[in-house]
Amino acid sequence: MNSPIKLTKQKLSASAAKKKAARDLAFAKSPVRRAKKAENQRKRRANPSAAAGKDYDHKTSSFKSVKANRGNDGKGTKIEGKNNYKIT
Repeated sequence: MNSPIKLTKQKLSASAAKKKAARDLAFAKSPVRRAKKAENQRKRRANPSAAAGKDYDHKTSSFKSVKANRGNDGKGTKIEGKNNYKIT
């Protein structure tokens, strides 16, 4: 797979990288993120054919393409703010 876009790691000092890793881990383990991850796993296991190659959108409660989900359907992510999505 040859992409014209080259993604490189963020260039951080050792101490900054350590602090960023701690922040990222704390966010990933927050109650809201854990609930979203658990919901995503339940939905994927219940319907693997619908989930193939897609992301689960907690806002619309459906599977969408990665591009549509992470780009907020072309609207960008800034306007999402601190929305609380229904997690089942």
